[in-house]
Amino acid sequence: PPGLTQDEFHELTPSITQYHTYTLGQGKCSSLLAQRINSPSDLVWSIVRRFDKPQTYKHFIKSCAVKDNFQMVVGCTRDVNVISGLPAATSTERLDILNDNEKVTGFSIIGGEHRLTNYRSVTTVHGFERDGKIWTVVLESYVVDVPEGNTEEDTRLFADTVVRLNLQKLATVAEGLARDGDCNKSQVM
Repeated sequence: PPGLTQDEFHELTPSITQYHTYTLGQGKCSSLLAQRINSPSDLVWSIVRRFDKPQTYKHFIKSCAVKDNFQMVVGCTRDVNVISGLPAATSTERLDILNDNEKVTGFSIIGGEHRLTNYRSVTTVHGFERDGKIWTVVLESYVVDVPEGNTEEDTRLFADTVVRLNLQKLATVAEGLARDGDCNKSQVM
């Protein structure tokens, strides 16, 4: 994906192959986006892993509700209300993967009022350290059905824009916490 150095891409290739490669049938599209963040990967992961608090870094989310007895485990769900102005109102999403050791998470949209049918997303968080500098690269990929009446290009442009804005906000939030010395994970969790 654009924005990676050759060195980063080379190091991330196994993760891209394992988590961000999809077999596409007709009427589907996918994409992979990358964001470099000037924060330690543990801090970034502490934000990304919170399936119950996507509004921390995702634009366009008005609110997120989970059940009273919520436990963040694979299979749990969240109900998201989207801000007005988007071709969506609500989204019910299921946590598909949460691997703290490899810093991988992913979800599927399983219901709601929206046009992202069969949307599935995977996000991986990767720490780098070179020449005394520490940074993180976040990769987010998705696969989704192309809605009736839309082109693959239109669908990808819309989804890429939303994902890119979310990743940029994630960078702003994480870099702000790191800059303020708030690297204590409990602050975000």
